[in-house]
Amino acid sequence: MESRKKISTTVYITSEQNRLLKLLNQKTKVPIAEYIREGIDLILERHKHLLPGQMMLIQDDGPKSGGRRLPLDN
Repeated sequence: MESRKKISTTVYITSEQNRLLKLLNQKTKVPIAEYIREGIDLILERHKHLLPGQMMLIQDDGPKSGGRRLPLDN
């Protein structure tokens, strides 16, 4: 099973974004960091035409899937 290594970084969000993410976390039990990673993946997909070469994005389908590699075409 392949695992994605995660790095620590600082992200500044608005008070409203923080409030809503905490509400979402309380209702779904999905970690806030997971929602932030998902948002980053959406932006990378939207702007993939600006990235050089072919990039691989690992789609996480849950803890048992190990992730699937999906090519991001330019």
